[in-house]
Amino acid sequence: MALTNAGNEAEPVEQSSHSEVEQHSTKVLMLGALGVVYGDIGTSPIYAFREALHASAGGNVANRGDILGVLSLIIWSLMITVTIKYIMFVLRADNRGEGGVLSLMALARNGFPTRSAVILGIGIVGAALFFGDAVITPAISVLSAVEGMNVVTPTFQPYVVPLTLAILAIVFAVQRFGTGGVGLVFGP
Repeated sequence: MALTNAGNEAEPVEQSSHSEVEQHSTKVLMLGALGVVYGDIGTSPIYAFREALHASAGGNVANRGDILGVLSLIIWSLMITVTIKYIMFVLRADNRGEGGVLSLMALARNGFPTRSAVILGIGIVGAALFFGDAVITPAISVLSAVEGMNVVTPTFQPYVVPLTLAILAIVFAVQRFGTGGVGLVFGP
């Protein structure tokens, strides 16, 4: 047991309960991070599927073979990407528990000290690609969701871009409060 000073009196605090709470919150955070990574991987094929069907059908209505062929390509691409890239390489590469492009760049610079300038350049490009993905993903997701209104009626076509901009402005305006703050306002 450890003692903490709360005002004038010392209160006993259970160390084991503190570490259990910390372990539980770490596990929840890890699960959330995996959900973000794999959720991002999961949304990209939705856009790719639509465009690939338009290309394979040549502007006509896609037939069963087109749909199954494109779907097969997407499923195998996801399986190979997730299995080989993420599980076999990315999840095993860390720098004393830290991950990410810059952490892996630091590991590579230690492993190849004569090529540190080249590795630094690759790290900067990797960070720029990550930043670009973080900037473009919300806009693409909202735009494609709002474009779905065209399925209901083509009358919504002139409102797609203005509505997308309004939704993005609202999302970025409330983003500064964090997900916890937004959750309190809009409910669980």
